[in-house]
Amino acid sequence: MLCLRGSSLRGVPFLGLLFCLLVVSPACASEITFSIIGPHEYDLPVDFKPFNVFVQYGDGNAAGNYYDGQGTRRPEKGSHTWSGMSKYVHFWTFDSIPHVGFAYEVIQSESYRLANGTNYGGLGPTITGPAVWFKPNEHSTFGIQTFMQTPSATRRALNPQYWSNLSSFMFDYEWKHFSFDGDLGAVVASAMHNKGEHSYHPGTAFHSNLRFSWKASRTWEPFFSMDWQNNAGWHDNTLGRSVADSSSREVTLGVGLMWKISPVLDITTRYAHSVDGRYVPETNAYYFKLVYRFDGALFSHY
Repeated sequence: MLCLRGSSLRGVPFLGLLFCLLVVSPACASEITFSIIGPHEYDLPVDFKPFNVFVQYGDGNAAGNYYDGQGTRRPEKGSHTWSGMSKYVHFWTFDSIPHVGFAYEVIQSESYRLANGTNYGGLGPTITGPAVWFKPNEHSTFGIQTFMQTPSATRRALNPQYWSNLSSFMFDYEWKHFSFDGDLGAVVASAMHNKGEHSYHPGTAFHSNLRFSWKASRTWEPFFSMDWQNNAGWHDNTLGRSVADSSSREVTLGVGLMWKISPVLDITTRYAHSVDGRYVPETNAYYFKLVYRFDGALFSHY
C-alpha cells in the first residue's frame, strides 16, 4: 500500500488497504483487502534520497444488507463498523541496485463495531512487510509487496487468531491528464488453533483494487474505483470437511476526490458500494486517507 506521487514523490504508501480481517465466525469476512487505497498509491519514484511517510486510513461502513448464496441482498446481519490503519513507511534505495526503489511498512489497525445491540472496539492485528519496484519507463511503475499480519488484538473479536501473508503485484501508469493504478494479489493464512475448539484453515482470498483518476488541476483529482475479492471456503481440520457457506465474493464500485494540499500533505475521500456479492455483508462505505511526507524539501509540485 505505498502511496507516492511518481518521480516527484507526491503520492504515498500502498496498503492503502483495509485488510480483510476475518473475525470469529469462519464465514464472516470484513472488507475487501486493500480497498482503502487511493489514486497514485503505487506512483513511486526511483533513484531518490531516503525519506519517510505517515499515513492514516479510515472508513465507516453501514452494512444494512447481506448477500446470500444466490447473490440476493437481504435486510439481515447488518452492522456499523469504523476501521482505521496508522502506517509508517521508510523509503530508500541502494547505490548498488540503481533504478529500483524499496520500502518497509509498519501498520497498526484499529476497529469499532456496532451490531445486534452490542458494541466494541480496540486495536486489531499489526501488519508489516517490504515492497520493491522499478519503472519500465518514465510513465509507469511495477512492483511487488508482501506483508505478514499478526494474530494479535486487544479484543478476541478483533483478533483473526492466525497468521496471514498478504502479497500482491502493484502497478501504475501516468498520462498527462489521467492516472491508472492498482494491484492484484492473494491472502494466504495459517491454520487457526484454539484450545478446546475445532481447528480451522481459512481459504485463500484473491483480490484486486483499481483506481482511475483525472488530473483536473494541480490541487483536485477526482477518481473512480473498483475493488474485487473472492474468498475460498474454510476447512474444518478437526472434522476433515469443508465449512458450509463459508466461501464468499464481492465487487464494489466507487467515486472519490484527492485534495493535494501541499507537496507534503494530501487528503483523499471516497464513497463505495457493493454491486455484487455472495455470503458477505454489503459494502456501503466512506473512506478517508491522510498522507504526510517527512522532509518536505524532497518534494516538489509537478
